[in-house]
Amino acid sequence: MLSKKTKYAIKALVAMGKNMDKPPMQISKIAEVEKIPKKFLEQILLDLRNAGFLYSKKGAGGGYSLNKDPKEIFLVSIMRITDGPIAMVPCASLNFYHRCDECHQETTCGIRDVFIEVRDASLKILSETSIADIIARETNLINL
Repeated sequence: MLSKKTKYAIKALVAMGKNMDKPPMQISKIAEVEKIPKKFLEQILLDLRNAGFLYSKKGAGGGYSLNKDPKEIFLVSIMRITDGPIAMVPCASLNFYHRCDECHQETTCGIRDVFIEVRDASLKILSETSIADIIARETNLINL
């Protein structure tokens, strides 16, 4: 299940992606428009800024804006920043691997084998879907 932290991060990035040619967005504006608790959003934006996705400007006319083109910000990166592993079980994770305590033989574990397939399918979609793609999907859905 997608955590609220990840969902809010994606929503905030989409809002800033739609605002690319305008001044930086204030946290309060993003929180209001996207219905995200302001304090929670502050921490999410700080994490995204520290990861290099956002630029922040202090003072009058300050706020947050994308530091990268929306086409270069992929869901897989956002999810790893906000939630860590993509895999649903630690023994199937690429970046956060950890052997399961209860596993007797990892190489013949049917559970692990299935969840490696789930991970690979998820990674394919998440690695190919950018913030620009989400914006385009929203535009298409509005125009239906």
